[in-house]
Amino acid sequence: MSKNPARRSVQRPARNGRGRRSAVAAAALLGALAAAQIPAVAAAAPAATGAQAARAGAAAPEVPAPTVRQAIGEKTLRLVDEARTDPWKPSAGKRELMVSVWYPARSGRGSTAPYVSPALSEALYGNAKLSTVRTHAVVDAAPAAGGARPLVVLSPGFGQSRASLTSVAEELASRGFVVAGVDHTYEAAVEFPGGRIEQCAVCGPEQRDNAAVVRNRAKDLRFVLDRLTANSPAVPGLRIDRARIGVAGHSIGGASAVEAAGQDARVAAAANMDGDFFTEPPAGGVKKPVLLLGAARAGDLGGPMDTWSPAWKGLTGWKRWLDVGKGGHMTFTDMHWLADQVGLPEGVPPEDATGAFGTLPGDRANALTRAYLVAFFDRQLRDAPGKLLDGPSAEFPEVAFLKQEEGGVPAE
Repeated sequence: MSKNPARRSVQRPARNGRGRRSAVAAAALLGALAAAQIPAVAAAAPAATGAQAARAGAAAPEVPAPTVRQAIGEKTLRLVDEARTDPWKPSAGKRELMVSVWYPARSGRGSTAPYVSPALSEALYGNAKLSTVRTHAVVDAAPAAGGARPLVVLSPGFGQSRASLTSVAEELASRGFVVAGVDHTYEAAVEFPGGRIEQCAVCGPEQRDNAAVVRNRAKDLRFVLDRLTANSPAVPGLRIDRARIGVAGHSIGGASAVEAAGQDARVAAAANMDGDFFTEPPAGGVKKPVLLLGAARAGDLGGPMDTWSPAWKGLTGWKRWLDVGKGGHMTFTDMHWLADQVGLPEGVPPEDATGAFGTLPGDRANALTRAYLVAFFDRQLRDAPGKLLDGPSAEFPEVAFLKQEEGGVPAE
């Protein structure tokens, strides 16, 4: 694993104590998955109990069920930005993206969408086992009746597929949102129609400028917004409210979401899940509501490796900085609960796995991630009442409020 070129692609700045171990462990684990140098699900996760192992052996793993009983549809789109040459591989021509759209559906009957195909699982993780994961969304289901719906666009961590945010996407869709998960081509293995797979072209640290990745991803997100809000809808029968649009992401995808919010007037709110910042905020700051949901960052406050405190000053609207002290960099993605269900990569030392995921069980990590993202987008895109973002919650004692402000005025 020491030769893995993708390791640094996801590493947060080194920290002291537990934070430093967590960052390095997350980088080692996620880098190994991105480079597909070791099988992803062959070994049992150290945190898995005997009962969990028995369940994993008895049935295929399954995306955690949404907390709302609502049929979900999923449509896969290939989108080509005719106005932009691919920045990572100019010889490929125009920028080409794969997008999954989740939405409330009329019926839950039909074939459920694959998590990933066997071929993409092999390309991403070194074996086909993630293709056995069951989802809850029905392929190309007819959209449910109703008016125009709020939209949330998701950007995954570097080296990861859009599938890594499936649980969050299904939860939001079950609650009435349209959700679009974006694959950023050449930043991970991406499968296109017909089985063509494009590998990561910029996974080596010497090949990539993180600030350039953020700026390019922001362009990807804005292009996806163009297509999804066009007069001719990408999903027939699906209506999107252009005044209620949010963006969110994990790791560098989270930083890119905030970047897009600062550039695009259509974006009303942004959530960053444990992503360091690599670019400066625009002049005047980002005036939109921003949620920062991090893992074990409390010890970094004000330190030389803290990228969130300087960025906080440039967030001039409603904002929250929440910290999951027992979490890890992977806590906010499907990789956490997948580790509990199907195991960790072979060759990953237990201490590295613990650092990457923290000491929080996967089901709790999944529950709090979905709860806080839903609360945030309900509040900002639907003006829905709720107290989860007002202060510490007895329901989720794992989540600490490090900082919070209302429209730039410190909250009491």
